[in-house]
Amino acid sequence: MKQVNGERLLASLGEGVKDIRGRLTPDAPMDKVTWFQAGGLAELMFQPHDVDDLVTFLKLLPEDVPLTVVGVGSNLLVRDGGIAGVVLRLSAKGFGQVELVGENRIKAGAICPDKHVAAMAMDNGIGGFAFYYGIPGSIGGALRMNAGANGTETKDRVVEVHAVDRKGNVHVLSNADMGYSYRHSSAPSDLIFTHAVFEGYPDDRAKIRAEMDAVRQHRETVQPVKEKTGGSTFKNPEGHSAWKVIDEAGCRGLMNGGAQMSALHCNFMINIGHASGYDLEYLGEMVRQRVFEDHGIKLEWEIKRLGVFMPGREVRPFQGVTTE
Repeated sequence: MKQVNGERLLASLGEGVKDIRGRLTPDAPMDKVTWFQAGGLAELMFQPHDVDDLVTFLKLLPEDVPLTVVGVGSNLLVRDGGIAGVVLRLSAKGFGQVELVGENRIKAGAICPDKHVAAMAMDNGIGGFAFYYGIPGSIGGALRMNAGANGTETKDRVVEVHAVDRKGNVHVLSNADMGYSYRHSSAPSDLIFTHAVFEGYPDDRAKIRAEMDAVRQHRETVQPVKEKTGGSTFKNPEGHSAWKVIDEAGCRGLMNGGAQMSALHCNFMINIGHASGYDLEYLGEMVRQRVFEDHGIKLEWEIKRLGVFMPGREVRPFQGVTTE
């Protein structure tokens, strides 16, 4: 896209923005949002005050203005050309709460960190949520990608999901409505998740604490948790572990500019200095190419990539794939 002009976009929304209680930020730097600390500008970022504020804004926003939803930026790679239109980032104050809503049931806002849900469950003797303690990111992302670990997935705990569509209509989805599969939900892509209700089972607090401690210790031992990373870069291909085929293809520690596949866990990409979005995505495609040549396996990105490339700095998918 051309040089972003968020002020122009903001002005085009008219007098209705005076009714908006949330924060509108023109030309917002996405490198301040993503855990990779890389990427271009969001033309206009909106952080709604609450669900009603979100609905008001969506009804005001013209349908031809692109809308991109981001969470805490933990599993997100933004390209250097930035993101056109509006980037919606839910506020912690309006969408970050977690509370008990019934026996063994927890209600969590979409921007609530996954580990806070695990902690709430432990404090109240509710089992089945320890896996969330080791997943970086927020509930909204977990709902969208069916986040999971240690044999448990989000789909195993979800009762209902509340969402708002692009036109500002409110929806309530059942577990079945979410259409879950491995690291995927088939719920309409234009739905913006606002909160969800989860259900666990009675369990001993000490046992849950031990499970969470084991999750934490495992992460700190085998994952580069203190680095600028986006978590798991690629999904596990059927019948294989992504890290293993990456390692066998000689990509552990592989570098491109300021980006590197971690030497500690080679399915984790890290920004070792001032990596650009281009450095990171190109490195990922190098890995996909080598794994395909070595194993005949086409790795699929788990990290979500958004925005446009800078002219002359485009990254094409590796030659083993004809479509993305």
